[in-house]
Amino acid sequence: MVSWLGYGNSATVSVILDDEETREKVPVYAEDESKETHHLFYDGESVTGKVDIKLKQEGKKLEHQGIKIEFLGLIEIYYDRGNHYEFVKLDKDLARPGMLTESCCFPFEFLKVVKQYESYAGRNVRLRYFLKVTISRRLVDIIHEKGIVVHQLSCYPETNSPLKMEVGIEDCLHIEFEYNRSKYHLNDVIVGKIYFILVRIKIKHMELSIIKRETTGSGPNTYNENEQISRFEIMDGAPVRGESIPIRLFLSAYDLTPTMKDVNKKFSVRYYLNLVLVDEEDRRYFKQQEVTLWRKSPASLKPENRGVAALENMRT
Repeated sequence: MVSWLGYGNSATVSVILDDEETREKVPVYAEDESKETHHLFYDGESVTGKVDIKLKQEGKKLEHQGIKIEFLGLIEIYYDRGNHYEFVKLDKDLARPGMLTESCCFPFEFLKVVKQYESYAGRNVRLRYFLKVTISRRLVDIIHEKGIVVHQLSCYPETNSPLKMEVGIEDCLHIEFEYNRSKYHLNDVIVGKIYFILVRIKIKHMELSIIKRETTGSGPNTYNENEQISRFEIMDGAPVRGESIPIRLFLSAYDLTPTMKDVNKKFSVRYYLNLVLVDEEDRRYFKQQEVTLWRKSPASLKPENRGVAALENMRT
């Protein structure tokens, strides 16, 4: 993004990270649902680089009241646009008030930055991190922003019990189903099985879906947005008593985030496995079960960064 500004002399500003050429980039959705790519950081990593300021007309002076760079973490709730919630704000002065007579470059560093939440772009809320450069002027400030993406890493859960549930209608239907675990990393495979104990109604088909529930606000102002991430049919036709159906669902095929609970007391993101049975009269019977998703350290991550991220995650 190129900043402009206007009265008198103007300049373009860019932020160049020290490891920009080698650091991984990941896709992220903007507010208008267009897709961008930003550099990926983890909790505890330093953010360093330089601010490049180019005068559009060399030889002309640019008067300013100071130049600074900020590292910001911000939560934006779309239906409450008047309020942005900052949870991280670090700043560095790059230049005192004065005059720029030529293009220049300023180094900056934010060391071992705590980034306690994962970046997120949802239906009603966005959590983002970005660097913001401000050249203060009397009439119109020159502002430039450069976004980054933060991933939160987790360790393997200490406890990860199987999920077992039942769907039943007295004297008509009794189904038991189980999944191998209750917590899954984002590239995991959900393995399960459905058992038909009693079947006295005519089942036409059965489907399994992943539901993402985004919750914003609190109390009477709580708003839930459900999004169906996937749906597939696991049975077509009538089952018989004693029959069992295996389930195998590969999570890496879907655009998922870790489970997020009460992020800065502003929003939550939860995931559910939704099992639906449909009989020949198109009546629907369903059972929903929450599962926890977490992000596993990628093999390509440097050991020192993996350790910083995991330790910070354990503290939270």
